[in-house]
Amino acid sequence: MDLDDRKLKILQAIIKNYLETGEPVGSRTISKYTDLNLSSATIRNEMADLEELGYIVQPHTSAGRIPTDKGYRLYVDTMMQEKVDEVNNMRDDLLEKADRMENLLQQVAKLLAANTNYATMVTTPKYRSRKIKFIQLTDVDEYQVLAVIVLEGNIVKNRMFRSDVALVKEEVLKLNLALNTFLQGLDIEEINIGLVQKLKSQVGAYQELVSEILDAIATAIQEEGDIRVYTSGATNILKYPELSDMNKARDILSTLENKEELTQFVDGGDIKPDEKRGIQVYIGDETKVDSMKDCSVVTATYEIEEGIYGKVGIIGPKRMDYERVVGTLQNMMGQLDDIFKNNKP
Repeated sequence: MDLDDRKLKILQAIIKNYLETGEPVGSRTISKYTDLNLSSATIRNEMADLEELGYIVQPHTSAGRIPTDKGYRLYVDTMMQEKVDEVNNMRDDLLEKADRMENLLQQVAKLLAANTNYATMVTTPKYRSRKIKFIQLTDVDEYQVLAVIVLEGNIVKNRMFRSDVALVKEEVLKLNLALNTFLQGLDIEEINIGLVQKLKSQVGAYQELVSEILDAIATAIQEEGDIRVYTSGATNILKYPELSDMNKARDILSTLENKEELTQFVDGGDIKPDEKRGIQVYIGDETKVDSMKDCSVVTATYEIEEGIYGKVGIIGPKRMDYERVVGTLQNMMGQLDDIFKNNKP
């Protein structure tokens, strides 16, 4: 029997409240918990229907109810199916786009180096927000589970875990519910000891598995805080006499090859609103990179979507052709905008 929207919302509220508190849920709690604006009497009648249908049960003589396995199943199938489909589709799309994005950024670096005769660098996107969007667990066999962790910005991380306790499909569904109820929308800094203990109290024998999943989430968020830098045209530096001195050239080429100092340079802080689309020029010591004190660096910022930015930079002598470099960067930013708006990385 299909439930109407009101019964579904009441069931959803019962499950969410029970997951948070571990206590049977009464009609007065539900009247405060939902936006249905129903009286306690009406909610009691609906809860009685849900109990008769086998979706909730009264564990003892109090008025409170808790969800049954059938209730959990309906919650997952009807209320989370859309998100599950979204994650599956997103995972396939993003895994494909990851390679294409990397290739695109490398091609941008090569093209700019060829067009300007300077060295170039392009960073991978940096995600300003790295909150947990969704977690999906799928049992692979009796002791292995695949976790798909989706962060804001549609970043997808896949991790395989082995459980010390045999996995039961119904329990995996409950783990999905608990993880998403407690963690959805949080950044790693918001996951405190109290919340973790509360979460673990809901997962029974699977506490060790949940601990491993939490560690993987922390790692995934940390990974996305890091950026990579692609460079091209390093040997172009040798074309300019003021940079071709053996010691200077060696230091500059080392910086372009190792990229640690470049990463620190471009990752010095969040991009200010007025810098989003603008061209930034750093001359000599302004780069704060010792090996590039005789260089100028001109950067521009590309935007994939709100809150997701990366940088493109051109490195040359202080006497570089600034007008040409700025024009080339502006043209490249326009092309990248077209690519990202048309979703063709």
